[in-house]
Amino acid sequence: MSVKSKELVSQMTLEEKASLCSGRDFWNLKGIPRLGLEPVMVTDGPHGLRKQAESADHLGINQSVPAVCFPTAAATACSFDKDLLEEMGKALGEECQAEKVAVILGPGANIKRSPLCGRNFEYFSEDPLLGGDLAAALIQGIESRGVGTSLKHYAVNNQERRRMTINAVVDERALREIYLAGFERAVKKGKPSTVMCSYNRINGIYASENKKILTDILRDEWGFGGLVVTDWGATNDRVEGIRAGLDLEMPSSGGRNDAKIVEAVKNGSLDEALLDITAERVTDLILKAQSAGWGGTYDKAAHQAVARKAARESAVLLKNDDALPVKAASTKAAVIGAFAKQPRYQGAGSSRINPTQLDNAYDALKEQGLVFDYADGYSLKPGSGPDQALIDEACAAARGKDIAFVFAGLPDEYESEGFDRENLSLPESHNRLIEAVAKVNPRTVVILLCGAPALLPWAAEVKAILLAYLGGQAGGGAIADLLLGKFSPCGKLAETWPKALEDNSSFAYFPGTIKTVEYRESIFAGYRYYDTANISPAWPFGFGLSYTTFSYGNLQVLREQNSSPAEVSVEVKNSGDVPGAEIVQLYIGLPASKIFRARRELKGFEKVFLQPGETKKVTFKLDDRSFAYYNVPAKDWAVETGSYLIEVGASSRDIRLSADISVKGDGKEALLADLQNKAAAYYNLVSGGVKTGPWKVPDADFSALLGTPLPAAARSPGEPYTMNSTVAEVYEHPAGKAFLEALRAGMAQFIGSVDETMARMFEAMIMDMPLRGVLMLGQGQITEEQLTGLLTALNG
Repeated sequence: MSVKSKELVSQMTLEEKASLCSGRDFWNLKGIPRLGLEPVMVTDGPHGLRKQAESADHLGINQSVPAVCFPTAAATACSFDKDLLEEMGKALGEECQAEKVAVILGPGANIKRSPLCGRNFEYFSEDPLLGGDLAAALIQGIESRGVGTSLKHYAVNNQERRRMTINAVVDERALREIYLAGFERAVKKGKPSTVMCSYNRINGIYASENKKILTDILRDEWGFGGLVVTDWGATNDRVEGIRAGLDLEMPSSGGRNDAKIVEAVKNGSLDEALLDITAERVTDLILKAQSAGWGGTYDKAAHQAVARKAARESAVLLKNDDALPVKAASTKAAVIGAFAKQPRYQGAGSSRINPTQLDNAYDALKEQGLVFDYADGYSLKPGSGPDQALIDEACAAARGKDIAFVFAGLPDEYESEGFDRENLSLPESHNRLIEAVAKVNPRTVVILLCGAPALLPWAAEVKAILLAYLGGQAGGGAIADLLLGKFSPCGKLAETWPKALEDNSSFAYFPGTIKTVEYRESIFAGYRYYDTANISPAWPFGFGLSYTTFSYGNLQVLREQNSSPAEVSVEVKNSGDVPGAEIVQLYIGLPASKIFRARRELKGFEKVFLQPGETKKVTFKLDDRSFAYYNVPAKDWAVETGSYLIEVGASSRDIRLSADISVKGDGKEALLADLQNKAAAYYNLVSGGVKTGPWKVPDADFSALLGTPLPAAARSPGEPYTMNSTVAEVYEHPAGKAFLEALRAGMAQFIGSVDETMARMFEAMIMDMPLRGVLMLGQGQITEEQLTGLLTALNG
């Protein structure tokens, strides 16, 4: 904390210090005007500014000021481009400055554990190194403009189902290597002003009062010096949160929790010195905001250009049998699919942006000279099925054309904040359309607009597939640029696209039970599982085609001695006919490891742009952490002695060059000698893969890995209802049912008329909400005393 903040806090009364620990309202912090501290504003992000000028909510209902909607994280992660994310961050920072916003809530660095997570469009990757580095770059760009960021949702928040109460049961090694590692990289490299804690429990303790997570690791180990803020409504016990290292509760508690802090200090149960530290951190943030130089304007056209570049650099070419690119002047085409005119360009929920403009591929292709016939092909009305008349119209448009472009994907009602997906299928109306068009036009190209992996049963029947993910407001122009060959696609998958949902390592345990979700797959998330278990995906992590080709050569591993850092270099050549960019990926594995490890792990990546025939040298620097695993008994990172395999390639399944490197370790793997017998399932996966069906880990093996008995997964008979019981749980009781009906009526009045996606999101969020969460949602309309009365009735 700064000297100034310490000085100001020393002049505050107890009540003033406590008042800084929660928001003034939905989006603003409180100030202390007599000391020159004015309220400052925070707003939702993370791929655009969602500042609400009037009616406030964190659900994406009410209108926000116009802002540039950049591609979502699911898209930009595929760019593997730290410079691009920093450039995008600078643009976001400039918009925050113009709107006098102190902190934008993002980026999200949660791991994509399951492709079913409804909010995956808002997260970067299944790999913590890639996600952490890209989050750090975005943070650096935003913070360079004097605007704060809020790295979220810390931590182990990998599903929407029961997100406010679920107990994420995860072993310490997986916690450190997978679920915290990306946050660690983002904190150390990006230095965000704030970190947002998640709703869920982590091994039994809510993130908002988890001292191990908020203080021992985040501050003491990683050196974080900023402020910890709750996700909106994530506070459970406010006084316990202060002890754990939670600084700011959002939104306002109406003074309720401030009073509890004051009382705790007065009765001696809370050390006032801890409150002082909390108040100093909040004061620091306010002082930083007040010195940021707010106001002015930003160049909307320039930001639009950045958004288009980001969408273009992030699109992934999954398939191309000599269909792309096409020449507009000499091609008679069909453009099919309502998404061509009304694109799905962002996700639903708190990140929904009001764009300054919205491009679509239909207009962009026309502007670039392509002549085509158009047909809708399907209805965008939620819940609509295949319409044979629309399909017939599309086939008529496609028949006899040189090429047919079909725009398809996942509508809003298929993926959103608030609920998880039930399967990986596209709408049947989209699948039937593509299959029909492919039968009448052998040169059918599919452009996918979606926020997460999907099953593509028609993939073998079409000539090309371009994955645009959710490309933001300029995505339509970016798609036209790529289809017509103005630029070559260069994106690579930041997540594995499976052939079947049951191939995912978390399949048997996602989304868990009413109380717990068990991370039995441990460290084997994403490609770490597919590659180790020898399961072939539809498209592997790191995969992406180009209009040109690249060759790799002259791999060198340089090091002075066994224990010193190593330098790996490789030469990459554009061996094709057009300019393009290649994303070079470096993986490391230890085939003869004495502990269970993934076959390979990403330890470096670089994007290199090359003219035809040009060669460039790409260099990676490796340190001890590049070879390390987390040793639980030693409570530290450790390095195992052995011959490590260095692999360089174009994806996790396209390794072009490899070399061995001998590393001298610390011998701490001996502390894990008995684990092979107690947790054999993990070692058997490494040695033999998965033969049939979903991977299942026995209770005893997971318990041994945890080091504790497994927690209860269901309510016990007669277990009392509490403030942390969900609305769904209390609904089983007549008093709970009456309460829910009243709550629904109040919500209907609050939100007014909404589309089906929003309605589904609200219903899911209400049912999964703990009773204490209703206080935040009601913003003073429902009191703690009323909920206490309800609990009395529920418990007889």
